[in-house]
Amino acid sequence: MDAAAPLTVVQRRIAIAAVLCVAAFAAVGGWLVDVTLFGGHDGSVAPHQVLQSRADIVDRNGELLARDLPVHDLYAQPGVFWNKDQAATELAAAVGASDARLRRIFASKHRFVLVARQLAPNAQDRVLRLGLPDLEFVRSYKRYYPKGYAAAQVIGLTDPDGNGLTGLELGLGPRLRAPQDGAAPKPVQLSLDMRVQYALAQEVANARQEFTAKAAGGIVMNVDTGEILAMVSLPAPGDASVVAPAGGADPYRNRMVDDVYELGSVFKIFSFAMALEDHTITSLDEQFPIGRGYKIGRHTIHDAEKMPATLSVRDILAQSSNIGTAQIVLLSGADRQKAFLAKLGLLSAVHTELPGDARSLYPSHWGDIQTATIGFGQGISISPLAYVRAAAEVVNGGRAITPTFLKHPEDARGAQLISPQTSATIRQLLRYVVTNGTGKSADVPGYDVGGKTGSAQVPGPDGRYLRGALRTSFCAIFPADNPRYLVFVLLDRPHGTKKTFGFALAGFTTAPLAGRVIARIAPLLGLPPAPVHTVAKENS
Repeated sequence: MDAAAPLTVVQRRIAIAAVLCVAAFAAVGGWLVDVTLFGGHDGSVAPHQVLQSRADIVDRNGELLARDLPVHDLYAQPGVFWNKDQAATELAAAVGASDARLRRIFASKHRFVLVARQLAPNAQDRVLRLGLPDLEFVRSYKRYYPKGYAAAQVIGLTDPDGNGLTGLELGLGPRLRAPQDGAAPKPVQLSLDMRVQYALAQEVANARQEFTAKAAGGIVMNVDTGEILAMVSLPAPGDASVVAPAGGADPYRNRMVDDVYELGSVFKIFSFAMALEDHTITSLDEQFPIGRGYKIGRHTIHDAEKMPATLSVRDILAQSSNIGTAQIVLLSGADRQKAFLAKLGLLSAVHTELPGDARSLYPSHWGDIQTATIGFGQGISISPLAYVRAAAEVVNGGRAITPTFLKHPEDARGAQLISPQTSATIRQLLRYVVTNGTGKSADVPGYDVGGKTGSAQVPGPDGRYLRGALRTSFCAIFPADNPRYLVFVLLDRPHGTKKTFGFALAGFTTAPLAGRVIARIAPLLGLPPAPVHTVAKENS
């Protein structure tokens, strides 16, 4: 054919069609680059990206705590709308989106835009009834929590893309994802018992309200397996007391894991365990001078309440004497105390399936005065979870455990940290605190509760203790002779009431709280109360 000859009609049509095809492929290619690399410039993702579901989360009894349910994300092509502003207004009303945001993205040059995420079926129906062209629903998932806010700080939250943001949703992220072969992920079973969780949460909330405490919390642990059966931190999501967004407490902050506190006299458990291990006390009946104060250099140790001139070892713990405890820990000394606390894990962070790992705070210079004050729980700050782990190790026969939020009911005790004899004596002392000391209001007939009160001063922002402010706690074990469970409760800055004669000490606030918790959860955990006459005979 002659190159200079004019094109025929058919050839011209073929050329035009070729140009149109090239333009179409270029347009599609541009759109793919736009949505894939830039995500629509408004938080949108590729319309055909389908998210994989996460595994169910259930409690130790199989109660459903979290599940992904299918929903749909809605995409639109604004260029096909005859009236973009009207379409924006109608879609905003149908899906609950911002009218202004949709008008803005519809006016952009993007071909595909994300209108709304995670639409429920009723919202999809409203959109379809609008009759707008070229809308696309892309399958997605939304995380639902059937128990509402129960254990919300432990379970956590996910973002719209199914990524864990807080709690176990974050800490167990890889385990909750679908396997590579595309099979449905298996449910993840937690150690939590929601029956125990509800009881603990209700009692802690009631006590916080009764004593108008700033914050509160609690933990229930199996002392042999390390399983956490319940964990509560208040204020929590859903609380009317939470002020948001500015100036209020973060309701998703788990104070039992993320915060550290000076816990006061509950810490004396470790001081007495160390003294028994070191054989620095010869008998529980050994007497120590108490008086009105105990001088260490320029400092004087005092007791919160008036004490006798002398006290036996068992009554130093039962009456919670700072003066007596200071003398006992100084018999071991600073280096030994530091090493003993480190052995129990009290000077380092506790690592669990939760992402939080608050580190303990303790003095860089550890002399005699620091040894004395740390002996009764001042001058050292630890997380409640770190305390619970160490206390459980002291009473479970003296063996190491690892706290866990995953169910494994088998005995998981590890290395021997203190002797079984020391552990047995501590259990005996803790029972004596409840029968004859500051913990009397924690006793529950038929359960032989043992425990220790703690009433700590609260440091202010300048490092000095706040006048009249207390942080009260109670550590309880039951049954005391062979404990299976530990209950720890805390009230941050409680106030005395008429019923407590104005006193806010732990014996009036957290000790009865622990008793109420045990009375409710013990039957749930399969521990029927012993006959009252048997308990009375054993304690006679």
